[in-house]
Amino acid sequence: MNDVSCWQCAAHGRRTFLRLTGAALTALGSGGFVATAQAAALSKAQRDAMTPDQILELMKKGNLRFRKGRRENRNFLAQQRITAKGQYPAAVLLTCIDSRAPAETIMDLGIGDIFNARIAGNIANDDILGSMEFACKLAGAKVVLVMGHTACGAIKGAIDNAELGNLTGLLAKIKPAIKATDYSGARTAGNYEFVDSVARTNVALTMAEVRGRSSVLRELESEGALKIAGAMYDLQTGAVDFFP
Repeated sequence: MNDVSCWQCAAHGRRTFLRLTGAALTALGSGGFVATAQAAALSKAQRDAMTPDQILELMKKGNLRFRKGRRENRNFLAQQRITAKGQYPAAVLLTCIDSRAPAETIMDLGIGDIFNARIAGNIANDDILGSMEFACKLAGAKVVLVMGHTACGAIKGAIDNAELGNLTGLLAKIKPAIKATDYSGARTAGNYEFVDSVARTNVALTMAEVRGRSSVLRELESEGALKIAGAMYDLQTGAVDFFP
């Protein structure tokens, strides 16, 4: 694609987005991220026009497209070129490093749409919290989404009291979720129902930790400028279950 074509695509994307703001944005089946797909990347004006709830809704719609095998055709090369000049992500995601749960893919997102922090077991530490504070307070992201997934190896390791170098300390941060999970069946790593219950509890505890340990993010949320939410990704179905 030549420079003139890139400019034409970007101009078309900006015009398209302006037609999608307000009530139209929430009613549209595809959503604002997709409106900018050919425009190459999310602009500051586009990101700033959306509310946290609208951003979450666009992620939900993107996951629905992914599950139906109808992901948008994106010009990733154009996105790479545009984002080299600046980035305006709408959200920061804290997800597990599991290779089967790439957030941008399963929510049909493009380059520049989100910040993605990945760590085994999607736990929060000082460095993750600092990264989130940068993403939201300084870079303008409006959503913090903590996403776990089914059949999580880190959760299994914590249940089994696995020990291995620095991994031992990481798994220790997950163990409070094991104790906090109300479950009457077999509380073992071989019981995937229990594993998934702990993973969901772990997401909730991480959300609480984000709020509790970051006054910056807590203040943004109290002002309505930020929404902290949780989600679970099902490896079998491809569905992302969002929850407050």
